[in-house]
Amino acid sequence: MSVSVQEADFDAGAEIAALSAGRDDVGAVASFTGLVRADKPADAGADARVGADAPPTVQAMTLEHYPGMTEKALEAIVDEARGRWDIYGVRVIHRVGRLVPGDRIVFVAVASAHRGEAFAACEFIMDYLKTRAPFWKKEETPQGGRWVDARESDDHAAGRWDAGK
Repeated sequence: MSVSVQEADFDAGAEIAALSAGRDDVGAVASFTGLVRADKPADAGADARVGADAPPTVQAMTLEHYPGMTEKALEAIVDEARGRWDIYGVRVIHRVGRLVPGDRIVFVAVASAHRGEAFAACEFIMDYLKTRAPFWKKEETPQGGRWVDARESDDHAAGRWDAGK
């Protein structure tokens, strides 16, 4: 198990390879890489540019965390996943600092003998990370900075795992 909170970028391919290096019992590695998204207006009127042609509403994002507490929260999430699924290795990386659209922001990878265990544990870790790890996001927009509130959809995604306790 390895958890990192860092400013530096990461190489997802190298992280995936490291989870199964030298092991012949790993049959699956499931991973998720999250990117900073330049949210764009979905519908700004008939004369406005929308979608890929629209100017971004998010120009950058700054992530802050509570050092020490954040790593412990991530480790507790990984420990809970280990208690639910038969997994051989886990790697979680979450970046902090100022990031721009397209930058990698989070990485979760899980190694197991079988894909079902790897997929479920990876999704569980990501869902819980979004709701239980102490990170704060501030978006830079053309109108100024704004702190991002927790999303109800993230709480719902994490809540579906509670029935499995």
